[in-house]
Amino acid sequence: MKKRNWYLAVGLALLAASAVLYGIDYAIFGDAHHLYIYLVGDLAFLPLEVLVVTVIVDRLLSERDKRMTLEKLNMVIGAFFSAVGTELLRRLVDIDPSSDSKRRDLMVDAGWTEKEYRAMKQTFTAEQFKCDSRASDLAALKELLVSNRDFFIRLLENPMLLEHVTFTDLLWAVSHLSEELESRASLEGLAEADMDHLAGDMSRAYELLAIQWLDYMLHLRANYPYLFSLAMRLNPFDAEARAEITG
Repeated sequence: MKKRNWYLAVGLALLAASAVLYGIDYAIFGDAHHLYIYLVGDLAFLPLEVLVVTVIVDRLLSERDKRMTLEKLNMVIGAFFSAVGTELLRRLVDIDPSSDSKRRDLMVDAGWTEKEYRAMKQTFTAEQFKCDSRASDLAALKELLVSNRDFFIRLLENPMLLEHVTFTDLLWAVSHLSEELESRASLEGLAEADMDHLAGDMSRAYELLAIQWLDYMLHLRANYPYLFSLAMRLNPFDAEARAEITG
């Protein structure tokens, strides 16, 4: 209410200032006809001014701000994959019973086009991302995630993540998996129900990780070829991935 009153007060003050200035003009020159011509001309130009300033210019500035925000977000996503995302995805791929087909399909190389990236994402379904928790080294997975908990919290505190729902969902899924693993007194001899529950949490994180990784690879290919080169050599879907460049 106070904000609305402030706008109203400013509007009335501007109208009063305009009336005073027109009155001064008439008092000095005494030419009402000339005054009306300028008044109507100004009013006629007002819609065009609104179009140029509030539609075209504002749209251009918004698009620029959006690009800058997305660029900063991709920097945050890159930090996530460098710190923990790539390694976590590699471990989840290792316990995927149907990983062979993904390893074959996701051998990303410099020749991939944006159309191929988009097509690959569209072929993914939740059923394709299933993890076998019984094949996982739960203690090692717990250590990886818990050691990066502070990093996850700092990322979630970043206000820019409000612009990227998919990555936020990924962070929540990974953080939840970390909490599930840490909350258990022991990860040995877990009941079948526990193992099934952990498998579901792993699968959720696995799906979101894989999709985000594809988006990130597309971004690197288009904007940072040197970073893309390293990310391609460290492909978590490549069982023989290594940073060293071989002939």
